[in-house]
Amino acid sequence: MTEHERLMRIALEEAAQAAAEGEIPVGAVLVRAGKVIARTRNRREQQHDPTAHAEMLAIREASQKLGTRRLHDCTLYTTLEPCPMCAGAMVMARLGACYFGAYDERQGCCESVYALPSDPAFFWRLRCVGGVLQEESQALLTAFFQARREHPADAPTDE
Repeated sequence: MTEHERLMRIALEEAAQAAAEGEIPVGAVLVRAGKVIARTRNRREQQHDPTAHAEMLAIREASQKLGTRRLHDCTLYTTLEPCPMCAGAMVMARLGACYFGAYDERQGCCESVYALPSDPAFFWRLRCVGGVLQEESQALLTAFFQARREHPADAPTDE
């Protein structure tokens, strides 16, 4: 198992926990020099906060723990390609790199819909690599949304 796979497996554990809590199963891990600084999952429903995406929470936690908003020597692992908000936060945090699992053809802004972190219009650019444990990441999402379709009364009213 590669180091990227090991760290993505931690993010997958967080994503599975998010699903168990009724959240869209996305997990994130932020690492510095091989050490996990933050690990978290989606908490939008629990916190009643549209910005409580796993990636945003990981960036916030790491910034607080490290005492800096500049995370240039950190790497984010997330189970789903970041959305525009999270990709923008990665740029603003000057993150070193991002590795993600499943591609998001609807809202992904690291490659699928748009490549915000590599856009030369921004001062900071970072490398994003998708497809790390893609099948496992996608399987969690597929199972979650299938269950929602089968039991719509249990699902939140928006996505």
